[in-house]
Amino acid sequence: MKIHEYQARELLSGAGIPVPAGQMISSVEEAAATYKAVTSPGSPLAVVKAQVHAGGRGKAGFVKLVKSAAEAEDAARFMLTHRMHSPQTPPEGLEVRKLLIAAGVDIMPRAGGAKGAGEEFYLAVTLDRANRRPVLIASREGGVEIEKIAHERPEAIIKAPLHPVAGLEPHQGREVACRLGFKGKHILAAADVMSRLAKLYLARDCSLAEINPLVITNPTTEHPDGRVMAIDAKFNFDDNALFRHKDLQAMFDPTEENPGELRAQRFGLSYIALDGNIGCLVNGAGLAMATMDIVKLHGGSPANFLDVGGSASEEAVTEAFSIILSDPRVKGVMVNIFGGIMRCDVIAQGVVNAARKHKNTDGSTGFRVPLVVRLEGTNVESGRDLLRRAAADLPTLQPATDLADAAVKVCRAVG
Repeated sequence: MKIHEYQARELLSGAGIPVPAGQMISSVEEAAATYKAVTSPGSPLAVVKAQVHAGGRGKAGFVKLVKSAAEAEDAARFMLTHRMHSPQTPPEGLEVRKLLIAAGVDIMPRAGGAKGAGEEFYLAVTLDRANRRPVLIASREGGVEIEKIAHERPEAIIKAPLHPVAGLEPHQGREVACRLGFKGKHILAAADVMSRLAKLYLARDCSLAEINPLVITNPTTEHPDGRVMAIDAKFNFDDNALFRHKDLQAMFDPTEENPGELRAQRFGLSYIALDGNIGCLVNGAGLAMATMDIVKLHGGSPANFLDVGGSASEEAVTEAFSIILSDPRVKGVMVNIFGGIMRCDVIAQGVVNAARKHKNTDGSTGFRVPLVVRLEGTNVESGRDLLRRAAADLPTLQPATDLADAAVKVCRAVG
């Protein structure tokens, strides 16, 4: 599960990590009052940021610096009335429903750095699957795409594995802070942020806890040495552990998720939408992966991963068909079922019944796109015979003899 930036800031603040003042709004009318609430006459700078589960907001024009209530209102009006388009959004873009308005931060210039470069750092805790333990990841290159830095200059990435019991130990935080270039009192402040972030990651069953960027602010009367602050954050959580965190469950925003995936969850189906045009309905995760691979091998493009589970009941198949065909890009469907515990003739009858019951958007029933079905396992010949006989009233239905035959047929039918 993902959450929005404004929610991530709340978690950081609750863990004792300094963040700028900020509030979430969902209408243009709230912008001016919220701007005034998070700024002061001596510090008029604020930032308006779209709250969507996609990156590239800044380049898309959905992160704007403002210096007045009128500018905040204009930025809010633009973001709430336009769809955001970036390399991480669908082609149609994303609707923006929520905004964060936060106080601006005066970032300390980086000594010896390029003109305009500030003291910005990347910090995250995630799972190192190769070593089977959480790891702290840090870089001096904050505020940019860390994946690009890791690919082009892996030496710029610092890693510190967490102890299985003690977590991030104090000496590790200080060492990482020094390697990042923190000086004086900022070393202990940065190490404290790292320690708190690591504890938050473990306590909240995160799969990712990220601060990007972590900054050093310029000195002020109140903070003569400046402050180490988190001004952007991202959290992902382990879905299997959410039952332990009712407050995190309340942060879930269904409007940011694929409707088909949410619908599949309600029916116990494993569904992930992809970018292709051939829907795949399979029983078993491994078989589903193999099905997508062979579709690609024969020139097709899978529209989804969908595992209906070992039982492949008629109800599950009916719902799966409905979810797959709710995607307008789907031009054909491939069903690949292995009848182990269940008999192939029973499964075939369920597939046929589900296809006959499928409701189209105009209210009619029956399949309109090519439907290729491959069965294997117990009573397979009876199942295939049933499919052949059903083709009389399901003209788009084609039985397949094996997996390769099914892939060839569906790819050819879709074109």
